[in-house]
Amino acid sequence: MALPAPPPARVFAELCPVPAPASVPAPVPAGGGGGLPAPSGREVHVSGSAELSAVPDRARVSLRLGSRKGVAGAARSSVSRRLEYIAQSARQRGVPEENMTVTEDFSRVEDTYQMEAEVCIIFTDFGKMQNVCNLLTEKLGSSVTISPPHFYHTPEAIDSLRRRVCVAAVGNTRQKAQEVCRLFGQSLGKPLLIKEEETKEWGGHIDSHLSNSPDSLTLQERIQNATAYASCRVFAVFEIKGKENRRNKLL
Repeated sequence: MALPAPPPARVFAELCPVPAPASVPAPVPAGGGGGLPAPSGREVHVSGSAELSAVPDRARVSLRLGSRKGVAGAARSSVSRRLEYIAQSARQRGVPEENMTVTEDFSRVEDTYQMEAEVCIIFTDFGKMQNVCNLLTEKLGSSVTISPPHFYHTPEAIDSLRRRVCVAAVGNTRQKAQEVCRLFGQSLGKPLLIKEEETKEWGGHIDSHLSNSPDSLTLQERIQNATAYASCRVFAVFEIKGKENRRNKLL
């Protein structure tokens, strides 16, 4: 999906101080330096934006297996052996124990005993996830059903995206203000105001209707579908200093 174009930057610059009316004396800063300085009138007002994306940082895979036997112990033993092999394979490839959850259900169906189990594994490394799933498919075959991975973001990852896009928008705004000042032979001073005007967040392909069913998506398509996007627009006011010296221009 094509990303929406960012809003155009708005730049307003005032290079000459505005004189106070003759009948109204110009404001004078309070003694002692405790108050805010009187505005100099030499300011540049800029609004700018940034847009960033973040791929998911977690994937959850569910594995289902079961057994139906005439003897209860045989049904339990069949499932237990495969559960142990699944856990061992994941541990050997760096998956911590706390990222694996096992649920078991034991029931009697007619004259047989049925044991069913589900293993949920959370991966932070998608390469390891593929290796584990491929190994289990090869070794356990049809005796285990592996669901397609579900990709998602942790709250920490979303918070990081929000911070990064805000900082990027402020950086873009400052750069634009600096370029405007240089255009008129001035130098940029300290910021007087930085205001976050608008933030937006959305997921990948939210406006796209894919024809494929979820189970037929490739791994990269699933990651793309779960990618998070964020945009931020800020407004800032900077002081305008005197003429830029030659050394700064060279830098």
